[in-house]
Amino acid sequence: MHFDLSIINGRTVSNIIRGDLDACIEIVRGAYLAHARGQSVNPDSYFLRFPDKPDCRIIALPAYLGDGIEVAGLKWIASYPGNVTRGFPRASAVLVLNRSDTGYPFAILESSIISAARTAASAALAAYWLSGRSRRVHSLGIVGTGLIARYVYEFLIGTGWAIENVRLYDRLPLESDKFKDATCDLERHRTVTVVSDVAELVRASDLIVFTTVAAKPHVTDVALFEHNPLVLHISLRDLGPEILLRSHNVVDDIEHVMKANTSPHLAEQQTGNRDFVTGTIADIMLERRFVDCDRPIIFSPFGMGILDLAVGKWVYDQAVAAGMDLRLSDFFFEVVR
Repeated sequence: MHFDLSIINGRTVSNIIRGDLDACIEIVRGAYLAHARGQSVNPDSYFLRFPDKPDCRIIALPAYLGDGIEVAGLKWIASYPGNVTRGFPRASAVLVLNRSDTGYPFAILESSIISAARTAASAALAAYWLSGRSRRVHSLGIVGTGLIARYVYEFLIGTGWAIENVRLYDRLPLESDKFKDATCDLERHRTVTVVSDVAELVRASDLIVFTTVAAKPHVTDVALFEHNPLVLHISLRDLGPEILLRSHNVVDDIEHVMKANTSPHLAEQQTGNRDFVTGTIADIMLERRFVDCDRPIIFSPFGMGILDLAVGKWVYDQAVAAGMDLRLSDFFFEVVR
């Protein structure tokens, strides 16, 4: 039996994903539906923290995905916010893919791109289904204009969304300016505006994306949402629980999201129940649950390791078929018992 190990670098990962954003979203959709059918194992994430660096962490996301994919694996992703001030991204990651029959690892992929892409694909998928299967919005507001925001924007634009106006807010205004100049396709929008107040952005936006590093809620005024926007609450801790309690709430996995003081977790602690959760994104796609425009709609995905596996295995298959992997045939030495 051969135990080859493929290494797939970030450039290859990026080229494959950017080559077919629709396929990437479809892969994520399939993973959510497989999870809803019980064809996955998605344990809690494990957080490694450091006493002398309280804002830093490295997270392990183990998972298994069946449904014909039949792969186990682990995403190992570091988050060091101080990296941003040094001019390089906060997050770095690798993804290890394991064979389901022997357990042997067969691939190691650069995974900060896979992680960002699966997050953005999940956001674009949710935006489509929670807006009544539309790809049109009058005003998009982005709160936190970093790497994840860039991927979400690119997935929306790259899959045909028509967005008239874009509003950008970041606590570091230069980041929003950079996002406008380097990421936004100005010709696709009537206006692209950098705003200095998050409340102004929320009030004026129909689709709002939160991609910050907020550790606790900083948007707590329920009145800001009285126009019933669709909110992609990717960063999970921006909204006060009182806002969630007056909204339709859709998550990726109910048990998974109710931890680590996410906004849904705070709402659960405040009420003592989970009745405020409408259902999962799979429930919406399978038409087991429904949302309408009588209240704000908030999508709060904790981020599931099965999505990394699904996208990672798809990238691996594409890379191997095109001969773009670095193949190591002698990585495992003692393979005869």
